[in-house]
Amino acid sequence: MRKLLKDDGGAAIIELALIAPVFALMTIGIVDISNAYNRKLILEQAAQRAIEKIQQTTQDQEVADALKIEAVCQVNGAQINEETGKEECKPGLLTLDDVVVEDRLECIGTDGSIKETRTGDASEGACTDAADTPTRYKSVQVTNVYEPMFPVHFAAFDSSDGVNGYKITATAGMRTQ
Repeated sequence: MRKLLKDDGGAAIIELALIAPVFALMTIGIVDISNAYNRKLILEQAAQRAIEKIQQTTQDQEVADALKIEAVCQVNGAQINEETGKEECKPGLLTLDDVVVEDRLECIGTDGSIKETRTGDASEGACTDAADTPTRYKSVQVTNVYEPMFPVHFAAFDSSDGVNGYKITATAGMRTQ
């Protein structure tokens, strides 16, 4: 019996059995977090590329539409339509509904303070006080849902809106006037 108690030949196997699941979960977690971070970087690049497109827009389409299309094409890629010969976005991760373009007007007073801020359709036109300096901004917000490979959810997870994953949002903006 003493010989059996002193035998430690299977200790390494038991230790491995205890530690292996922890290492496996850590590896899976690192891969999931890396994939989510990659998705965030892709969305940020799409939003920034769309903002850069402001200076290249033509009169063929509205600025907001051009920005949305550019953001979607940046993520999904583009292809040439054989019938029309024009470049189109490939179907993929993003749709036009995932991209929001917003206009904002800030009226800066003579003392440098922001006296008025308007967004959306209300941003059209001039400041109510003619002495104020109008400053216009345009922003692009790209939103997507990241679904982890292994759906282990943490405190930040909220499925009350019916989305099974984590919402990732990227925003880029530019002063236009």
